[in-house]
Amino acid sequence: MLYHLFEYLSAHYEFPGLRLFQYITFRTSLAIIISLIITTVYGRRIINYLHKKQVGETVRNLGLEGQMQKQGTPTMGGIMILLGILIPTLLLANLTNVYVLLMIVTTVWMGAVGFVDDYIKVFKKNKEGLAGRFKIVGQVGLALIIGWTMYFNPNIVVRQTVDESGATKNATPMVLRQKGEKFYYTQDVKSTITNIPFYKNNEFDYAKVLKFIGPGYEKYAVFIFILFVVFIVTAVSNGANITDGIDGLATGTSAIIGITLGLLAYVSGNTVIADYLNIIYIPNSGELMIFAGAFVGACVGFLWYNSYPAQVFMGDTGSLAIGGIIAALAIMIRKELLIPILCGVFVIELMSVMIQVSYFKYTKKRFGEGRRVFLMSPLHHHYQKKGYHEAKIVTRFWIISILLAIITIITLKLR
Repeated sequence: MLYHLFEYLSAHYEFPGLRLFQYITFRTSLAIIISLIITTVYGRRIINYLHKKQVGETVRNLGLEGQMQKQGTPTMGGIMILLGILIPTLLLANLTNVYVLLMIVTTVWMGAVGFVDDYIKVFKKNKEGLAGRFKIVGQVGLALIIGWTMYFNPNIVVRQTVDESGATKNATPMVLRQKGEKFYYTQDVKSTITNIPFYKNNEFDYAKVLKFIGPGYEKYAVFIFILFVVFIVTAVSNGANITDGIDGLATGTSAIIGITLGLLAYVSGNTVIADYLNIIYIPNSGELMIFAGAFVGACVGFLWYNSYPAQVFMGDTGSLAIGGIIAALAIMIRKELLIPILCGVFVIELMSVMIQVSYFKYTKKRFGEGRRVFLMSPLHHHYQKKGYHEAKIVTRFWIISILLAIITIITLKLR
């Protein structure tokens, strides 16, 4: 809103500083600051309100050290994160940008699914919360919206090199560019390509998965693309949800991932840097950096109260939203195939549960007694069982997340 106001004022009046709002980096900085203020200053009021309404966490006794001391700690604190993301985004981002609108929809959608789950747990006294199938329906529904919009919206394009004949269809007029002594043409086109490391030119086209069916396979690319989007959104959302098991783990890890995605959004939306790094240039995607800034600010601000010993838990309101946001943001900047590296902590946590459950069922069926790979899953509980303090576990997982973020950025130059 402020972005559009200052855009109007700068077009009609000559006031010093009005044009600052045209700079993505300036608005991103403001988004971080406003988000931090909302989550830290006003976050305390939200925590007090949750206390007053007795919105406390019900803890199951799993035999973990210090676990039962968390009984009654306010939950549903994800509301703080949602407000810390949405308010700065609505104030500072270009609300006509399709990427920003999709991220707002993602935040509200997944936040609502998580809120319903927490509401059932807290107020209906049902420890199971929202049935798993309904969570999946919510995640798949969001993925379909994202995938369909990404594929069919005319404003979502990528810039590709084309031959002199301009063979690429449904594209904007070509631009002649010079690189060294050579001239080549670039054109904004609809495409299902994405960035992937260790592959020719760092690019992969989802349509090529169907190449085996023969000529005309490109028209079925939408089905493969949406299938990938559904898998990514559900996997990352559930991974973030499972990771949120000890104080500050999901919040801090998400902040690190958010910083990385914000940087990737900026370089993907900058034609000069994208060309230098040889990654896909995505027109107008740089605006996502404002959203990423608000996301990081909200996570760091929430960490003020969520670090050990936690004064509030985010609940599924926060964890499902965080996972959905990370997945959607990665998909929009065409870096979703980097998620196994960047979101390695989420992946490992999710895999630890899948391995534990699968192995237990297999051994019970074969030997009549279920056996375990880990002392307890998810993985962070395994280390708690081994006697590690949860603050140490969280710190080490953060260090691993930073390392994975650096590796993710490095892969941009690996071919």
